[in-house]
Amino acid sequence: MTGNPTILELNSLSWYVIKRGERYGIRLKDSESRLLKEFEDIELFDIDPEWKVDAEFVKYEKPKKVEVPNIMGTTDTGLAYGKLIFTKDGIKHTLEPLGDENNLFLVFADMTNGEETYGAGRFLSLDSPDSTGKVAIDFNRAYNPPCVFTKYATCPLPNKNNILKIKVTAGEKNFHSAFH
Repeated sequence: MTGNPTILELNSLSWYVIKRGERYGIRLKDSESRLLKEFEDIELFDIDPEWKVDAEFVKYEKPKKVEVPNIMGTTDTGLAYGKLIFTKDGIKHTLEPLGDENNLFLVFADMTNGEETYGAGRFLSLDSPDSTGKVAIDFNRAYNPPCVFTKYATCPLPNKNNILKIKVTAGEKNFHSAFH
């Protein structure tokens, strides 16, 4: 569900109803989970100022419906209000964030996926464009989706417009755990 779901609790367990497409499920959390109690840290790439790039936000005339695949093998629909164009190492790249121009959210993939980083991609929340239409993309803040921690999460995957043909050696690395 969206918004503020009713959360039910019993001892260390809490749960609520979620809807993905036409399917309903239960999001179950355990505050006494072994993974949570023994969690140490997520390895990160060293912070590199070169991975903070300025992008131009090119607003679409009207919001564009985009297909957003998910880890469950189905496709949802999201809205893109524009695209981001940036240059890294002399090569121009384009990404299409979801959300409106005041709330940009990237689900992206790159050539580190499946090796140094999670195979299904990473997430990145961005600030709104400034008055000139510029957006700072700080890949050092790229983070793993919930599905890296559990096989029961229902994460969105990068759509075809958000697969970079470069290695983004910034942000969170892959999380390896014997718990899931």
